[in-house]
Amino acid sequence: MMNYGQNQYRKTQVATVDRGRLIVLLYEGAISFLTKARASMGDGDIPTASSLINRAQDIIDELNASLNMEQGGDIAYNLRRLYLFMGDQLVRAKIKADIEPLDEVVRMLASLNEAWREAVAKPEAQEVLNQQPSPSAAAQTRGGVRI
Repeated sequence: MMNYGQNQYRKTQVATVDRGRLIVLLYEGAISFLTKARASMGDGDIPTASSLINRAQDIIDELNASLNMEQGGDIAYNLRRLYLFMGDQLVRAKIKADIEPLDEVVRMLASLNEAWREAVAKPEAQEVLNQQPSPSAAAQTRGGVRI
């Protein structure tokens, strides 16, 4: 568990980051939770694994809610389908206490995270990203995401 100082630093980091970096942080958070859930499942600690999977699902739901379906076109549509598939896989992992679906979701998130890292490194991407609704704005209306 993070101590108070680390928690405050993380909150400040998220509150002051640009939209593209926020998406990268959300992917990293989901990957971290699922990696820990996998370890908990391996130790037979299903309640902890379930809680960690729920936290990752909250992040995926937030990413899904922040998609701009009107302007995002095929990319937004395909991301929505991926996020819904990931959600189904996480439910499967919890019900069956199976690590295989967790590994699959982590692979997909890692791939998306790498693509976002490359995209936000390009100056032209910043202009487009600044025109989109921020995931943090949706989080405020839905109770927030714990990272």
